[in-house]
Amino acid sequence: MRHGEKAALVTGGARGIGLEMCRQLADQGLRVLVGARRLEAAEEACRVIGPAALPLALDVTSAKSVTEAVREATGLTGGIDVLVNNAGVSLDRELRPPYVDEDILRATLDTNLTGAWRVAEAVVPGMVEAGYGRVVNVTSSYGSLALMDSGRHPAYRISKTALNALTRMLAAELSGTGVLVNAADPGWTRSGMGGPSAPRGPAEGADTPVWLATLPEGDETTGGLFADRKPLPW
Repeated sequence: MRHGEKAALVTGGARGIGLEMCRQLADQGLRVLVGARRLEAAEEACRVIGPAALPLALDVTSAKSVTEAVREATGLTGGIDVLVNNAGVSLDRELRPPYVDEDILRATLDTNLTGAWRVAEAVVPGMVEAGYGRVVNVTSSYGSLALMDSGRHPAYRISKTALNALTRMLAAELSGTGVLVNAADPGWTRSGMGGPSAPRGPAEGADTPVWLATLPEGDETTGGLFADRKPLPW
């Protein structure tokens, strides 16, 4: 494991729950890389968070952007110890099965599944080499097969189901390496995606992802789905 200050990369970190995650991680003593598609948004978030935060232009839908951002982040911090895959979209709120808009489906999967996969692919090898890492995929109970029913958001829900599968596979693949991989459901939280009427504030929504991102050395919690720090069924 690298010695000294740990570094965390949060995708979609410039607003809403992501911004609150960055703030909480900084409060716990981590160097926080605030990833956002627009560098200006990341810079503004860093001004809010304080000197522990560094802005990073990162578009998870672009392999070139991910490669360049991770290279820059590693150069700034020496390595990435924590990855929070928070960037996500919900584009099909009014659609219901069996109807599908294929453009919306592709765009949703590209951000919510493939985007998280791209960033993990770029970051995880460094964690394995260091013998330490925490990967948190921000998901939703909407993606739980055990809790699945009919309703709106089919592309969003399927994308989170797929992200849950990625979490399980990656956790199993990395077993014994010191890298823990878990999924966190922040709940219905007031944000750009959740809207102003959601019952939970950003601080409450960020709590479980931050808890998983800062699991202590020696902890073996991996391959799980959690909400309010309690297991949820897959």
